[in-house]
Order: sequence, then C-alpha cells, then structure tokens
Amino acid sequence: MGLLLRGWASGHLQKNERLATTGPYAYTRNPLYLGSLTLAVGFAVAARSWWVALILAAMFVTIYLPVIGGEEKYLAQRFPEFAAYAHEVPRLVPRLNPQGKASGTFSWALYGKHREYHATLGSVAILAVLVLKLFWFSR
Repeated sequence: MGLLLRGWASGHLQKNERLATTGPYAYTRNPLYLGSLTLAVGFAVAARSWWVALILAAMFVTIYLPVIGGEEKYLAQRFPEFAAYAHEVPRLVPRLNPQGKASGTFSWALYGKHREYHATLGSVAILAVLVLKLFWFSR
C-alpha cells in the first residue's frame, strides 16, 4: 500500500511548478511521507522486532517531521494558495473525502522523473533481507 501511495503521489507532483492538490494530495498534504510511513510500519511488522520499530519511529520523528515543517514553510512562500489548502487538507492523516479534485491526471513521465521506482527497488531489497532472515532463523 505504501508503494502504491508513493507512486500515485509522484505521478501528480510537479515540484516547484505548481501546488499539488489532485490525486492523493486532495486527501493529505504529504502522501509521499505517508506512503513511506506505511512502508516502514509494514517492514517493522514483518521484521517482528521492537528494535526495528523503535528505530523507524525515531527516524520518522527526528527526520521526517522537521522536513515536513520546512517544506510547508517553503510552499507557503512559493504558492499563495497553500494557506487555504493547508487549512482544508490534513498534514499526514488523510481525509475520508477529498478536498477539491481527487482525480487529476496521473503522469507516468512524472513518476519516472521523480525516480519513484527507487522506492520499489529499495522495498524489494528489504523484502529479500526479511526472507533471508526467515530462512536463517527457521533452521
């Protein structure tokens, strides 16, 4: 689910050109980070390790939350409509009903431009490690 959300978001994002408000951005202001968080939770559950979960939670709090704040300051300066958008669309936990147009146009070109396939490759690598762990400890 996290990869799908990240992919959907990257196909709607035109960095520094326009404020993204369609697709998943109609539900949450940070669908890429929500997708990453979803992936992290999934991997922590699959790893069955509290240490992994604690490390991932600490990384999210110390890295992602400050980055989100900085990005929002930038967006507020660059796009005058950001204030109204931020008032209507939650930062991370998605709305049940979209604000504005949820459809928009998904672009595979944008998906490729943002190299979102790297998230898929990274996820495959982590899954491989988890599979190796499963086989190693099942002996």
